[in-house]
Amino acid sequence: MFLKQLEVGNLAVFAYIIGCEDTKEGLVIDPAGESDRIISICNENGINIKYIVNTHSHLDHSMGNADMVAKTGAKIIIHEDEKDLLIDQPDFLLSMLGGKLSPPADITVREGDTIEIGNLSLNVILTPGHSPAGITLHLNGYLFTGDTLFVGGVGRTDIPGSSWPLLLNSIKTKILTFPDDTIIMPGHNYGYAPTSTVAKEKDFNPFVKDTV
Repeated sequence: MFLKQLEVGNLAVFAYIIGCEDTKEGLVIDPAGESDRIISICNENGINIKYIVNTHSHLDHSMGNADMVAKTGAKIIIHEDEKDLLIDQPDFLLSMLGGKLSPPADITVREGDTIEIGNLSLNVILTPGHSPAGITLHLNGYLFTGDTLFVGGVGRTDIPGSSWPLLLNSIKTKILTFPDDTIIMPGHNYGYAPTSTVAKEKDFNPFVKDTV
C-alpha cells in the first residue's frame, strides 16, 4: 500500500494519497489545495487517481475538488447526506478562503459501504457531529478521521449542522472502539504530532479521556 500524508493550503489541512501498489489505482482524501503537488507525487509513484473522497462537505476540505477533477477526471465520493451541502457553500467563505466550489459528487456512500481501489478496501464509518454526516475511513489499521478527531483535539461544534453530543458519541462508540494500536490520521495538523493512536487519544486527549 502506498500512503502519503500532505499538509496542503493555508489552513493546515491534511490530504492523503492512498494507492494500491499492485494495480496502481489510487484516491485522494480531502484535496484542499495544491493539486499540482498532489498530482506530481502520484505521478512520481505511478498512482492513477481514481477517486476524490471528502470526509465531509466543508469548504476547507473540498475547495481543491474542482482542480483535481479538471486535471485527473477523478470521481468525487461523499456521504449521501452531505452531497447537497458540498455544492451549497456560502459566497463569503468562497471569497474569504479563495476556494472553488466543488463539482457535484459522482458517488455517494453510507455507513458500512466500502470504497475499492485495486486490492484495497476502505470501510466507511458514519461519524457525525462536526458536520451532519461526516465519515471516517478505515484501512489496514489506519483511521482517516477528518474533522471528527484530531491529535489531542476534536472538531469544532459551534457551527451550523454540528453537535457536541453527536461528535462525542461518534468518537466514543465508533473511533475509540478500534484496537489501541490503530493509527489516527486526522484532517488537520493541529496537534503535537501529525498522527496518533487510539490508545494515545484515550489516555491524553482532554476532550475524551475522562469519558471512555
